[in-house]
Amino acid sequence: MNIPAGGWALFDTAIGWCGIAWGDAGLRGAQLPQADEAATRARMQRRFPRLPECEPPPEWRALVADLQALLRGEPRDLSGTRLDWRGVTEFHQRVYRAALAIPPGCTLTYGDIAQQIGEPGGARAVGQALGANPFAPVVPCHRVLAAGGHHGGFSAHGGAATKLKMLQIEGARPPDDQPTLF
Repeated sequence: MNIPAGGWALFDTAIGWCGIAWGDAGLRGAQLPQADEAATRARMQRRFPRLPECEPPPEWRALVADLQALLRGEPRDLSGTRLDWRGVTEFHQRVYRAALAIPPGCTLTYGDIAQQIGEPGGARAVGQALGANPFAPVVPCHRVLAAGGHHGGFSAHGGAATKLKMLQIEGARPPDDQPTLF
């Protein structure tokens, strides 16, 4: 029998049931809450059909604890999380690495990220990359806003309301000279 290297697990947070999937190469994916625990489980089963639901090993239990703390409003630096980059384009990797560097409570714009990665004028492409983020909230796409301090899109269940809730939990402040989000 071929035993898969890795697995996935659900865990409860202040914003609902989240999930992570891991393997030998790192974090394969993370999942923000769906409508309820059953919907989050179904989403994880669709995303990772070859992996079993199981208890995470110590490295990933520590990530679960950090995510739970972060979503309660306790700052956590997740930038050192091992990510499995297989299947992620080079451009998306650059965008996700830039987003990983945004500390809790801080925000940047899609244009800021585009400038940082050497793609001036690439704000729309940055937004599309973040919309496809397989690692949210580890890669904190919720900390990236549209120009003018507008929230921009958010592909998680609840859309922009979930994004704003996550930013509020973190005590986020808009970029300098931008109107408040809340």
